[in-house]
Amino acid sequence: MSRKTPPFRADHVGSLLRPQSVTNARRKHFKENSISSKELKVVEDMAIPALIKMQEDIGLNAVTDGEARRSFWHYDFMGMLDGLTLEERTEGVQFAGMKLRPIFPTITGKLDFPDEHPMLDHFQFLAHRSRVIPKISIPGPSCCHFRTSPKDIIPKEYKDHQALFADIANTYRKAVKKFYEAGCRYLQMDDIFFAYLCDPKHRAIKKAEGYDPDTLFESYSWMMREAIKDRPNDMVIGMHMCRGNFRSTHAAEGSYDAAAEAIFSTGVDIFFMEYDTERAGGLAPIRLLPKGNQRIMAGFITTKTAELESMDWLKSQIEEASKYVDIDQLGIAPQCGFASTEEGNTITHDDQRRKLELVVKAAEEIWGEI
Repeated sequence: MSRKTPPFRADHVGSLLRPQSVTNARRKHFKENSISSKELKVVEDMAIPALIKMQEDIGLNAVTDGEARRSFWHYDFMGMLDGLTLEERTEGVQFAGMKLRPIFPTITGKLDFPDEHPMLDHFQFLAHRSRVIPKISIPGPSCCHFRTSPKDIIPKEYKDHQALFADIANTYRKAVKKFYEAGCRYLQMDDIFFAYLCDPKHRAIKKAEGYDPDTLFESYSWMMREAIKDRPNDMVIGMHMCRGNFRSTHAAEGSYDAAAEAIFSTGVDIFFMEYDTERAGGLAPIRLLPKGNQRIMAGFITTKTAELESMDWLKSQIEEASKYVDIDQLGIAPQCGFASTEEGNTITHDDQRRKLELVVKAAEEIWGEI
């Protein structure tokens, strides 16, 4: 089968509910210590092809491995970087009504992307088994900064914020290069903290840590530009932005207004933007998308609940969005992944499939293509 080239009209962020076999195997390995890492990998290797086939059967032109080998959408990748470790403590990050498991990134040395980063193999496993475009989603550069408390940044040279931002950008520039060498032509980097920094409570936290939130917009945008500026012409970069996703809860609120200029100056090709509730604010900020070939994947379809959005409502939302952006620069996707952590959202596998089918059907009805 010939592989089409992104951007597409229908797409999804990346994570999928974990197959029960993977959930059971992870429990046996990490909690019960009754199976080895090799035995866990065998289970993952057996489960992921079915996730790929599910996406292909629905009609998606880009598929992922569902992030089935990960515990978190971001921490696993970060903990595999040189110079960054993950520490387990007592209090996790607060979401609406519950707390995340207490994992904390700690920068202990010079940051770098190792030549043997395990997710390069994760991508190649996917690529060798997919008939359409294989995509991998990794946390964007801002994650390494936003999720690391200043007291957990140990190297003295990184007390200089610009030195830290420069090394994060260099680390990601190398990641882009290595994924390309591994065959990746569609890389997604999720920089959700652009949206977090539009929330007054998160802005206050960063101010208390000694940062100017508006300056962070500029720094995060600069890091992304630096990371992707040398990518080959045939490599497409996506970026997802949301307000948190843990067991169907959220961690932030607020419109994209304050961040929109920084977001659309990153040079990213495809923007996955959460727009499923009033929590995301209005559509006006998307007017700042430059005219051209960049695309916004409008996240009107929620992954947090099972209820299906009506086709009439989705069409009306796309029509409203087209008042700000040419409809040719729009597509549709769910607002977030289905399982940003291995626990997954409070929906079923059947619910997940119906949501993805709705994405494809909406694209077909609105644009006549997927």
